[in-house]
Amino acid sequence: MSSYFFIALCVIIFLLVVANIRIVPQSRAFIIERLGTYCATWQAGLHVKIPFIDRIANSVTLKEQVLDFPPQPVITKDNVTMKIDSVVYMQITEPKLYTYGVEAPMMAIENLSATTLRNIIGELDLDTTLTSRDIINTKMRAIIDEATDPWGIKVNRVEVKNIMPPEAIREAMEKQMRAERERREKILIAEGQKQSEIRVAEGKKQSMILQAEAEKAAKIRKAEGEAAAIREVQAATAEGLKVIKEAKIDDAVIKLRSLETLEKV
Repeated sequence: MSSYFFIALCVIIFLLVVANIRIVPQSRAFIIERLGTYCATWQAGLHVKIPFIDRIANSVTLKEQVLDFPPQPVITKDNVTMKIDSVVYMQITEPKLYTYGVEAPMMAIENLSATTLRNIIGELDLDTTLTSRDIINTKMRAIIDEATDPWGIKVNRVEVKNIMPPEAIREAMEKQMRAERERREKILIAEGQKQSEIRVAEGKKQSMILQAEAEKAAKIRKAEGEAAAIREVQAATAEGLKVIKEAKIDDAVIKLRSLETLEKV
């Protein structure tokens, strides 16, 4: 009888141990309470809790989380009402503070983000708000990160997604952008025409230069040809006179030979 009792007791103890074995996944942490009081923070790995005494109060992810908040109504320094939505990139660094620091941490961050955004935009006019996303992001991240430190939360980045001015202002901005695009288009067209005219004029100039150079070269070649012909005639005449002189033929002989030539003709 006692042996059966011992076996049953061992089985019960074994089942209790197995039932209370917990494996904490990577990038998570378990908050353990003992008799209702914080006891420990379990990191990734194998753990065993004491039955009926210990309990897992919270399972916390340690990954970076993205909180996409709905658009918030804000008023600029020059009294323009608009809506801005933002995204907060946060990470839990202290699971204990996150569990016990504030009730509903995500809702608290959303409310803090909306309040911070209203305060920052209230110091800027419309034009500055539309062109200062980086400044707004930096200020929001610094303020929210400092405020969430007691909650065990680290704010890595804050990004303003959309800035939505009133409909009338959006229409005015669109008209201004259309006018600016048309102005730039006209400038580009005028610049293109100018460049085209310059290229045409440059082409005509080069054509006239080439034509003038060709005419000049033709005249030079013609003059050189005429000079060469004159030089050849002069050389032939000189050569003929030289031959006559060397042959010592007088005028009578020349006339006689001329007559003979005429008679033959």
